[in-house]
Amino acid sequence: MAHAQVVEVTPRDKILEAAEHLFARRGFAGVGLSEVAEAAGLSKSSLFHHFKSKVDLYAAVVGRILDHIDLRMTRALAAGGDPLTRIDRWLDTLVDFLGESPSHARLLLRSLFEDDDLTGTSEEEQHVDATTKRLLATAGDLLREGMAAGHLRAANIGHTLQSLIGLTIYHFASGQLGEDLLGRSQFTPIEIKRRKQEVKALLRHGLASGRAHSDHEED
Repeated sequence: MAHAQVVEVTPRDKILEAAEHLFARRGFAGVGLSEVAEAAGLSKSSLFHHFKSKVDLYAAVVGRILDHIDLRMTRALAAGGDPLTRIDRWLDTLVDFLGESPSHARLLLRSLFEDDDLTGTSEEEQHVDATTKRLLATAGDLLREGMAAGHLRAANIGHTLQSLIGLTIYHFASGQLGEDLLGRSQFTPIEIKRRKQEVKALLRHGLASGRAHSDHEED
C-alpha cells in the first residue's frame, strides 16, 4: 500500500504563510513582526533569522505569490497553440490561482500602492520587480503576437494589460463588495468558472478581430 508523501513545512514557510494572511488583511503598516512570529508559532528571533526586516518579509511574501504564478504560466504556455488559445490558457491559469485564496489577489493589489513603504534596494524587492516585469513581458508578447497574426485588433499593450489586471486581480480582491454584486463568494467553483468565461468574452469581443472571433466562437 502506497503511503502519501509527507511534505515538511519549514519555519520559513510558516512565517511566509502567516505573513501573507496578515499583510493581505491589514497591509504593510498594519502588521508587526511580533504578530507574524506569534501567528507562525515561532519566536521573533527566529523570524529575524530568516528575514532582516519587515520590508524583506513583505517582499518575500509578494515574491512567493509571483513565483507561483510564474511557474504555472510557464507550464500553461508550454503546451503551445495559436495566440488566442494561449491567451485563454494564460487567463484560465491566473484566475484559477487567484481563486485558491483570498489573500493572493488582495496582497498583490496592496503591493501596487504600498510601494512607498519599500526602498526597492533589497534582494527580495529586486526579485519581485524582476518577476513582475517578466510576467508582464510574457503577457505583452502574447498580445503582440496575436495582433501581428491578425487574431487580435491593434491596441495599446499597456492599457490592455492594465485592463486585464483589473479584470482578474481586482475581482478577487474586491471582498464584500464583489460578493454582494455576485450574490455569492467570488471563490466558489461556479464563480471561478464564470469569471474565466466573462474575462475571455470581454477580451474576444473587445480585442479579437472578426476572423479570430469567428474561429473561436464555438469554444
